[in-house]
Amino acid sequence: MLLHRLTEYAARAEADNALPPPYYRPKRIQWVLQLTEDGRAASLVDRRAAKGEKPMESPAPYAYRSGTMPPPCLMVDTAQYVLALPKQAPGKPATERAIEEGRRRQGAYADLLLAWADTAPGDPYAEAVRTFVTTGVLQGLQAPEGMTAGDNIALVIDNTWLHRLPSVQDAWAAIVRSRKSGKGATGLCLVCGKDGELLGTIPESIKSGAIPTGGRGRDAQLVSINASAHGRGGALQLVNTPVCEGCGSRAMAALNLLLASETNRRRAADSVTVWWTQEPIDDLFAALDAATDAVVARLLDSLHEHPDPATAERIDPAGYYSLTLGLNNARAVVLDWLDIPVGRLRNHLGAWFEHHRVYDGWEQRYRYLPLWRLALASGRWDDKANKYVSGSAPKGLEQELLRAALTRGPVPARLLPHLLQRIRADRRIDHPRIALLRLALHPNRKDHQVTAPADRLDTAQLDPGYLCGRAFAVLEAIQYAALPDVKATIGDKFFGTAMTAPAAVLKSLRLGANAHLKRLRRDNRPAHEALTRRLAEAFARFDPEQGVPVLLTTKQQALFVLGYEQQRAADFAARAARKKNKDEDEASLKGAEGAAPEAE
Repeated sequence: MLLHRLTEYAARAEADNALPPPYYRPKRIQWVLQLTEDGRAASLVDRRAAKGEKPMESPAPYAYRSGTMPPPCLMVDTAQYVLALPKQAPGKPATERAIEEGRRRQGAYADLLLAWADTAPGDPYAEAVRTFVTTGVLQGLQAPEGMTAGDNIALVIDNTWLHRLPSVQDAWAAIVRSRKSGKGATGLCLVCGKDGELLGTIPESIKSGAIPTGGRGRDAQLVSINASAHGRGGALQLVNTPVCEGCGSRAMAALNLLLASETNRRRAADSVTVWWTQEPIDDLFAALDAATDAVVARLLDSLHEHPDPATAERIDPAGYYSLTLGLNNARAVVLDWLDIPVGRLRNHLGAWFEHHRVYDGWEQRYRYLPLWRLALASGRWDDKANKYVSGSAPKGLEQELLRAALTRGPVPARLLPHLLQRIRADRRIDHPRIALLRLALHPNRKDHQVTAPADRLDTAQLDPGYLCGRAFAVLEAIQYAALPDVKATIGDKFFGTAMTAPAAVLKSLRLGANAHLKRLRRDNRPAHEALTRRLAEAFARFDPEQGVPVLLTTKQQALFVLGYEQQRAADFAARAARKKNKDEDEASLKGAEGAAPEAE
């Protein structure tokens, strides 16, 4: 199914002239070998990019090569093949073995040029290349100073790049097919469903660096079964995955095109996700990392109009596909594959934003967080740097959150205890962490009739953990009001203990709050009255028989944090409203004074 969807995308890309020729891949070109029209002379032109400039790059012949005698590429290859420049360690002379290998590779490169010239009789470019090789001009070229064995060299005649000639493209495709064919094996291709010659191995690899990895980047194979223990029944390579040359090459070309796209991929620390659709649509995937108000509003409207995912699917049944890849040495690992209708995806993304949104009391608006910020907030907070420590989030969590967003599934079970431990350790509570708590506390995200925890202060919520968090927030507000310049708040001292064993802490802090309330009654009577009332309401909600709980469960600890932050958000909103009303009253008063009638 994956290869089938990739070949479908390849057909669209080919129609839009976005797909490179078969077995072509973008290569950086450091040198140009300029041949004369008759091929009897040639010169090297340095095309290396200066520092800060963009390197020159062009789609050029490519095929994955390995083994002790790797074959050359047509027209564009490294200096080791074109000029027999041997590989050598910095500061050390080339070994005799490296020199000999360079000569072998140059000979294979020359034979490949002549093989192409034989396929294009009468072509002036082919005749010039034939002369270039047979008269010894190629063998007589010397590598200029500064050239390395890995530098790519492209052949050019009269400003024509030879690797762009149709005859070269056709010849290179035939060469790769002959190298990668299944030794004459024929059968039914599982992708296109047609009988034909089958591949022995996937002809094209995934480009080095396309899949993030902590180790050394290298080309990777999507299907690599080179030991009997790996394959079903001991079969090697593509015996159990019959694919014809056309489907295999187009699928890999499409995959590399997606991996190179800035708009159709999402890179994580150790994986990459690419996505595409059956028909062109608006960029839904980008909404996860660029949650603009307009995009989120459209998704929420879609969710509220069709809350049932099955109904949304019938409205827009076009296909949406996403593929997540990791890397294990030189093998690509399929971490996730998603094939769902676009309508269902809109429903899932709308639910994602509704289930994690956070109310900002001071600005009196909802905040929707990009997925990367959610993943980052699960890591360690650095107070000195005032940011989360990069790489401290649990390994693989970002990918798990991505799947939860796309499938409307639950967030991983490990997230909640890990996040609570981080909050206790660094006492950092912000919008991303509250959003993660809301997601982790949702009882069933797949059921559209089940609601998430409230996104703002819920006065009907009577869970003991939630009530403890609210009470702690009120006690902290009393301290702030009485001692605005306090350096170590009760949150700094007691938050971690209060969220796990609240009984002793809250009772002690409530007694201590009497002194702060007494001070407020003297200095700020309106604040004293409001906070006294709020404190009495907070403690009155506890069960009269059970009282403040001695210990809180993991879920109750999460609700403690949620109640604490939502109480603070509500207080901020009330404070902001009072300030706005005060400013408006002052402005009205000034306006009235300015509009007083002039004396007669």
